[in-house]
Amino acid sequence: MKNIFRLIIAFAGLSLLSCTDDVIDRDNVSGNSAPVLKSPTALELVLNKDNAADLATTFVWDYAKYNGTNTVVNYSIEFDSAGNNFQSPTVVATTTDKFKNFTVGELNQAALDAGFAPFVLNNIEVRIKSTVGTTGTAVSQVSNFFTIKLTPYPSWPNWGILGSATPTGWSTDTNMNYDLNTKLYSITIHLTAGGAFKFRLDDSWSMNFGDDGNNLTLDQNGADIPVTVTGDYKITVNFGDALSSPVAFPAKSYTITLL
Repeated sequence: MKNIFRLIIAFAGLSLLSCTDDVIDRDNVSGNSAPVLKSPTALELVLNKDNAADLATTFVWDYAKYNGTNTVVNYSIEFDSAGNNFQSPTVVATTTDKFKNFTVGELNQAALDAGFAPFVLNNIEVRIKSTVGTTGTAVSQVSNFFTIKLTPYPSWPNWGILGSATPTGWSTDTNMNYDLNTKLYSITIHLTAGGAFKFRLDDSWSMNFGDDGNNLTLDQNGADIPVTVTGDYKITVNFGDALSSPVAFPAKSYTITLL
């Protein structure tokens, strides 16, 4: 019985020593060398949703090193606007490897998640952040950065406006802006009196809206919407998915305001 009691005491002592050693190790963890981003050193892509499953690029970096620990190192890929000095970066992916593949769809979503606009060329700074430990005790190091150029496509339905009243006529759509919170589309555009306009989806006449009664209600394949006064207009549209302002913006309706 005494021997069993001694064994229990010895085991408890070893466990306490082990826990103490762990605390000392964590307290003494420090960065040795930061990760080094190797590629892509230059990248310019116009992303196309038709190729969403294709490989777009692979980010590759050298492992970070830490003193005082052999634990697994976590890596975050961060995007920020060029010239912002990573004051407000967005983590677009995490891994424990020293590379990360992005398909076209994944890279597109990463750009959108980081707040970059679709249909325009965005200068995006990319870096790698390595971390060991947990929140409050984490030790981080950041890599060098490269600038990539991406033109994303929207992950929401792409509605546009076109017509003889618009600057581009009936041949080319002007894409509308989408609000992720309200799910409303809007645009500020110059319209010419005597002309007309309509809305259509994905630059195709297979889904288009006009206004048969000229009463701010949308009708599929409806009549052209006439413009009687030349000027700059703010147009806001609910194509049926808006989450807010149900009274001001019932489904399939729009507002048009001369500025």
